[in-house]
Amino acid sequence: MYDLIRDFPAHLEEALAIGRKAALNPPGQPFRNVVITGLGGSGIGGRIAAQVVADEAVCPIEVYSNYYLPAYVGKGSLVIACSYSGNTEETLAAMQQALHKGARVACITSGGTMLETAKAKGLDHIVIPGGNPPRTMLAYSLTQQFFLLKHYGIIQSDFETSIAKAAHHLKTGQEAIKEEGKRLAEFLFGKRPVIYSEAATEAVSIRFRQQVNENSKELCWHHAIPEMNHNELVGWAGGDKSLAVVIFRHKDDHERSQIRMEINKEVFAKYTTHIHEVWSKGDDRLGRQIHLVHLGDWASWYLAEKKGVDATEIGVINMLKGKLAEVK
Repeated sequence: MYDLIRDFPAHLEEALAIGRKAALNPPGQPFRNVVITGLGGSGIGGRIAAQVVADEAVCPIEVYSNYYLPAYVGKGSLVIACSYSGNTEETLAAMQQALHKGARVACITSGGTMLETAKAKGLDHIVIPGGNPPRTMLAYSLTQQFFLLKHYGIIQSDFETSIAKAAHHLKTGQEAIKEEGKRLAEFLFGKRPVIYSEAATEAVSIRFRQQVNENSKELCWHHAIPEMNHNELVGWAGGDKSLAVVIFRHKDDHERSQIRMEINKEVFAKYTTHIHEVWSKGDDRLGRQIHLVHLGDWASWYLAEKKGVDATEIGVINMLKGKLAEVK
């Protein structure tokens, strides 16, 4: 796991090379909506991409992490199915629904049933390297989301330059990022993490929560501002010193949300002294989110080390999949 996290910047560079070589069919007619379907480590790339491009996408983009798709999917819809293994049963079910409804389907996968189906039906697909835990291959799945969105005319921005710059910054700043991740892990050790960010960057909070769950074997939760100000903030009346607040912040967060964050900290401080802000770094929105992803990954690994747990092991998920396989 250490090596895979360390190699994240190189993965971004390789992912760019893969996307540039992808052989895709002509984009065809304009699309009225986009649905990205995927779960866990396979699905988080779609969530990050959808939020990053929200202010330029020419049509709605929605992320679905379930067996089904919304009723509006049909002809004129683009469905991007992402399953690292190619065998995620929920994503395969959603993909079949998309095909049945007449939607345009594109796939991001390393193999499995998804790749077999894509080849058999002549679907657009981008193949990424296999054989690793899906959560460690985010650089590949995230990057290909942007290639597909641009190919189909949903976005026009120069994401390749953004990703290349982010990879360079992560490489040159790797040791500093590791040290910050180690300090964050020390801050969280022995406490229950509570993760906040502005709504526009919630996907990065989700990624960190998932990494703390899987790598650090730790329960935690996240919420987004301003929504949490309308419900969860009241719940802090039940807070205590066992909770450790992590706030992911960006210099381009909405100015009113930044004011809210400062007021929120005053509320948190009534119940816990453990409040830690993490400011993103980078040249643009995508680069700053990639920076926080990498920092969070390191923090989850160092937290696993402090707890003495195996960051790679996910036995309970494999058990669940095995039991599901027994049910026909």
